[in-house]
Amino acid sequence: MGGRDGSGQGRHEGDRMSPFSRRAFLSATALVVAGCSTGENSLVLPTDPLVNRAEAARRGTGRTRAVTLTATEGQVDLGGPVVRTWSYDGMLPGREIRVGAGDLIEARVANRLPADTSVHWHGLALRNDMDGVPALTQAAIRPGEDFTYRFVAPVPGTYWFHPHTGTQLDRGLYAPLIVEDPAEPGAYDAEWVVVLDDWLDGTGTDPDEVLAGLRRRGGHMMHGGTALGGDVDHPHHLVNGRIASAPLTFAAKPRQRARIRLINAGADTAYRVALGGHRMTVTHTDGAPVVPVDTDALVIGMGERYDVLVTLADGVFPLVAVAEGKTGAGLAVVRTAVGTPPGPDVRPDELRGEVVGQDELKATAPLPSRQPDVVHRLELTGGMMNYEWGINGRSDGLQRVRSGQRVRLEFRNATMMWHPMHLHGHTFQLNGPRKDTVIVLPGQTVACEFDADNPGQWMVHCHNAYHAEAGMMTVLGYEERR
Repeated sequence: MGGRDGSGQGRHEGDRMSPFSRRAFLSATALVVAGCSTGENSLVLPTDPLVNRAEAARRGTGRTRAVTLTATEGQVDLGGPVVRTWSYDGMLPGREIRVGAGDLIEARVANRLPADTSVHWHGLALRNDMDGVPALTQAAIRPGEDFTYRFVAPVPGTYWFHPHTGTQLDRGLYAPLIVEDPAEPGAYDAEWVVVLDDWLDGTGTDPDEVLAGLRRRGGHMMHGGTALGGDVDHPHHLVNGRIASAPLTFAAKPRQRARIRLINAGADTAYRVALGGHRMTVTHTDGAPVVPVDTDALVIGMGERYDVLVTLADGVFPLVAVAEGKTGAGLAVVRTAVGTPPGPDVRPDELRGEVVGQDELKATAPLPSRQPDVVHRLELTGGMMNYEWGINGRSDGLQRVRSGQRVRLEFRNATMMWHPMHLHGHTFQLNGPRKDTVIVLPGQTVACEFDADNPGQWMVHCHNAYHAEAGMMTVLGYEERR
């Protein structure tokens, strides 16, 4: 078997990318790989010494968490339906990785798939050469090869990991990554990690076939008229890998305070989530703490995470994740006493109650106010007719920044679809909360700011897996004066 670690630059012929995303990388990353200069400025490569310096400056504990992830093809039981899919170690979701803030993660990925793969550590401000984007930060991990990711996990929060290769996100290759804060007060008695997912792989089709069909038919809006409808009908909606007719149960005691970490690992679906008979107190979004606020339900876009606190009542209660703008829902059960579990069609009243949006949340540690040094206006373009999506009317581009700058990104959605936009390697400040993934509705402009403090080359893209593969991605490239 082949084995590698560290950062490997280059591109394999087997890299599975759509023509649109490949065009994006060829235009943007050709500059990166060549180390191209513009005047006195040159791009910071993932192998640049500045990346090592940034990593050395992160406060480490000296502890190492070593794990092995085997990406494999095989059968997975969804709680009745048995599907053939790709997963980490045959589990769905994959085995959780849990570390303390400042710990070193040493994750060996063994690729036993019939295709190239990679692992992206979603939401972490980690070193650039470990970000897991083939053709940009590393060479793809080929079938039969191993690759070891080594990086400090500096900031506490709820994160997750998944491939950044083709449409693999819409298979079973995902798992939670929890970074604990040793200084955080123990304000809860129990903890539950909840991973939501839309599922179609192994049900007579696969994600590559679905994408090809969208292009062949020119796309087709199955859920028009709903702000958060998606492009694809997924036959199943999962909570922690199980369909609604075979839900998993979270057992606790009455009056215990539970911390629920919600992760949307779906490819094309936003979820409206509520716990029957309970109000939830939102404490974090995308790993960043917010001023606590109560709500009945939350709408969670792909790639987003929310942490909530709930004081559990006495009984058996449904946690329901309704596919927003689609049909179907995922279900799990909370049990604190004897009782009959709810059926798969349960829809608690809280789903129709108060929903706290991202604009209503306030960061507990907001970014200090400062005038931006550079503004990048990113127009989200494209449509269903030819199923081509882009940023600024094209599927390429490089947004240049320099270390120390305050950077402002303005996402303007000129399409009829909604887009959860994700920035790698950074947390940005919205009007209220700090996040790394933000929903941009049709016709809406959303501005976010961050300090450029993590040198390298970073993806900016829609976290709808099909929109990204059809071209809605660009690169945020650091450059330095030499």
